[in-house]
Amino acid sequence: MPTQITKLLNRKDAVLWEGRLGLLCNHTAFDLNSGHYLFQLLDRRNNLKQLFIPEHGLFAELQDQIPMDPTGIYDIFRLQTDITSLYGNSEHSLTVSADILRNLDALIIDIQDVGSRYYTFATTMSYLFDVITSHQLSVAVYVVDHPNPAGRQVEGTLLDACYASFVGRPGMLHRHGMTIGELAQFFHRETKASFPLHIIRCDSPVPMNSGDDTPWLIPPSPNMPTAYTPLVYTGQCLWEGTNVSEGRGTTRPFEIFGAPFMEWIFTKRMLPTAAGVLMRPLRFVPMFHKHAGSECSGFQLMPSGAPYHSLDHSLRLVRWVRENAGVHFAWRTETYEFRNDRPAIELLAGDNTLIDYLYGHTELRHVRQKMREHEHQWINDVQDCLLYPVKLTTATLLS
Repeated sequence: MPTQITKLLNRKDAVLWEGRLGLLCNHTAFDLNSGHYLFQLLDRRNNLKQLFIPEHGLFAELQDQIPMDPTGIYDIFRLQTDITSLYGNSEHSLTVSADILRNLDALIIDIQDVGSRYYTFATTMSYLFDVITSHQLSVAVYVVDHPNPAGRQVEGTLLDACYASFVGRPGMLHRHGMTIGELAQFFHRETKASFPLHIIRCDSPVPMNSGDDTPWLIPPSPNMPTAYTPLVYTGQCLWEGTNVSEGRGTTRPFEIFGAPFMEWIFTKRMLPTAAGVLMRPLRFVPMFHKHAGSECSGFQLMPSGAPYHSLDHSLRLVRWVRENAGVHFAWRTETYEFRNDRPAIELLAGDNTLIDYLYGHTELRHVRQKMREHEHQWINDVQDCLLYPVKLTTATLLS
């Protein structure tokens, strides 16, 4: 059975064989048939001129917000191409100069997204689109599509421009329900781009067994280890804006959360629950990141297979912990994804109503009303960007 990479390599487009190529990828661009990575296969054609590496490195070796610059560690592959990190020591490093892209005839993008706007790979792709469009470069773009492990469910609100950052483009929903190829269509439309865009379609926009570990062959980043993680990530990523551990430093990041000051969870009543998920109280010790080496009390979220609105649930969980932890709870205040003018929680929530709820200034019903409105607005707005017949859906919100 031909893989996505096989489909790309078998195309007869002259530019792919004779043109100067750029490639944005990480280790998820692996061809199961040949046993080689796409960057190796293209390098053998002698026309791969630029390899662009996203956050976390070519093999997802690096933790979040760890810069890669320079890229000499990849000299072991003896590639006949320049390698550029798109996650360095400054915000400027997140994009690439027009001069580099001007020397290319085509750009190939093969990278696995996980369905939430915080996940930076799609943002990196969109920044490349911005440069090509703003400088009117003659670069054809090929995007190798992949199923969205979070499925077709959508969640959240449209990101307000004042909260735009590397963890969110303006107008993006928290959980978008689209594949990386469909997002490429969306960014191409939103930037009014005119460059040729080709999508190497996958068989389906969702894994055959959503939530099963089976289709999750290569974890795309160090804290996205299982096929369950994307189902909770949209909500659980909010803990990044707090001093509560989101599970980094454990084998189940984002699926578990907790802190040393949360011992009261074992006796506290009125725990916020939700349809589609089971909650198991536990204790754990992160090996690195927040509270490294300290015993934390918290919960593991275990999706049951039914529709689960992760964002709605985690919003309630964050507020519940804040209200019960007292002076021990704190919002993260240090620079987050190169922005220091707003707290991380505001960049992640990206909406005044959600932020007011987290701070205790508004009620849940106002949040839910806005999410319902924006979710339906998003579904209607992106219809012309969808490539597959499987429709986008919403999840019922239960008290």
